[in-house]
Amino acid sequence: MKRRIVMSMLAGATLLAGSLLGAPPAQSADMRPAQPADIPAAQPADVPAEFGTDWHDPITAAPPVGRPSGRSCQVTVAEAQFRDFTPYKGTYAPPEDCGDRWSKVVLRMEGKVKGRQYDRLGYLHVGGVEIFRTSTPEPSPDGIQWSVEKDVTRYSDTLRRAQDVEMLIGNVVDDTYTGIIDVKVTLTFYAAPAPATEVPDRVLTLQNGTLTTPRNSERIVAEVYATGSGGGCEEYWYLSVPDQAPYSCKASGGPYREVQIKVDGQLAGIAAPFPHVWTGGWSNPFLWYVVPGPRAFDVKPIEYDLTPFAGLLNDGRPHRVEVSVAGVPEGQSGWSAPVNVLVWQDTKSAHVTGKLTAHQAGDLANSSTYTPGSEHRVNTEGGHRLTVAGYVDTSHGRVTTTVRRALTNTSVHRWTDGENLDALDATWTDDQTTTVDGRGPARTARAQRTYTMDGTTTIGAGDRLRTVLTLGDRATAVTTREGRRTARSRLDDTYSGDAAWTMNVPRDQRHAVGTTRERYRSYGSGGCYGRALTSVQGVLTEDRGGC
Repeated sequence: MKRRIVMSMLAGATLLAGSLLGAPPAQSADMRPAQPADIPAAQPADVPAEFGTDWHDPITAAPPVGRPSGRSCQVTVAEAQFRDFTPYKGTYAPPEDCGDRWSKVVLRMEGKVKGRQYDRLGYLHVGGVEIFRTSTPEPSPDGIQWSVEKDVTRYSDTLRRAQDVEMLIGNVVDDTYTGIIDVKVTLTFYAAPAPATEVPDRVLTLQNGTLTTPRNSERIVAEVYATGSGGGCEEYWYLSVPDQAPYSCKASGGPYREVQIKVDGQLAGIAAPFPHVWTGGWSNPFLWYVVPGPRAFDVKPIEYDLTPFAGLLNDGRPHRVEVSVAGVPEGQSGWSAPVNVLVWQDTKSAHVTGKLTAHQAGDLANSSTYTPGSEHRVNTEGGHRLTVAGYVDTSHGRVTTTVRRALTNTSVHRWTDGENLDALDATWTDDQTTTVDGRGPARTARAQRTYTMDGTTTIGAGDRLRTVLTLGDRATAVTTREGRRTARSRLDDTYSGDAAWTMNVPRDQRHAVGTTRERYRSYGSGGCYGRALTSVQGVLTEDRGGC
């Protein structure tokens, strides 16, 4: 079966499971089958007719991390070459000349790799806290370099003390896969008279699955770096089908997934996982060589506001905190979900008491309907709602926090026998409203997130594989006080690609072609940012800024 051939060539996995991270079977959907791909018509003279042995270094349209003016200090956190699954272990010491309160801390990872290699998933832990999760681009024979920046100011509590460091980008190097991943990670600290606001007082990790908070905690937020990977079907969970459907990836409940967090067995938060596509994804690495999919290089954590549970958690005893992914078949691995807990303390109180006052969990709706035919089809509709509320009695009065979250997922998955046509059209929404009442006028923050995936992969005459794909990462956020809007923001990050190559032939006979685009736009109370990128056959043909 041709689809299985593709899987064997580009099979995926994650370092956390001890294997490779890479290409799922062909995927996604337009409601029309893709047409056979040929070498594109006339291109500018500096664009080759097909991919060669080298291409532009990977680049994303996301904005660089803003950096304040003034004195700064830099510390190297890790410098390593990854050839296998042995983690780098070292030590970190805070900077000596920038104090211990910073206006911003910026992480920068610089990487290079040459030869042939799969995409890999990696993490960086400082003092046991996961401060960065990433995946890698696939290299050219001639070699590539790339970099990633991230604002890690929220981890200032961890970074004020000497810590152990662990980093791993699991890799396999042999006679075929020759790429050694060479990385360096630095932290730049910006000293300022006034430290950054909204930075938590403590950053905690779970100890044997339990959490013990300071007794004067008045705000508690958990963050979870959830990634579906591991070399099995959970790496591309959005394509799984009910057991009765004839497809290579099965899950009894279909593709609906939901990342849940529980406190002492009680559901405390729900979230839609981001549908990451790694740089070997969709059976077509030529889509991603220059422009990766959204969030591929900077995996963002899911955040859960656990403040309604603060009264329960502040009793000085350990409480069990569990993260699970609803929809994963029982006994099947493939998800990693490390947890950090951010805590803000009431410095004028030794013990902040409180109570959980409301807990309303709706039924989890999940329906995947299989329709057989010459073109098989699975229609999925899922969703869930959760409301939690609680108060804390602080030195500045009683503060009540109410968190409402609503998730939806709809998708249409189509494929033919042999999976030579494989198509998905899917949308996920994750809406959250948080109201904080106390210490001044009531403040309400609403965040609406929408993720989309729409594309088709076909295998035509001469084993010519073509993928046409669009991905969307969109969000709006609005904050109001007493009904008056005080802040707003909007994000629209759209990726589109069309690439084709010939399977089952030596690399120099693939005749690969591909055009990829990314347009990133964000705007709101703080201004606007925009950037558009286009690459053709690995040549960057457009890099344009502006809103």
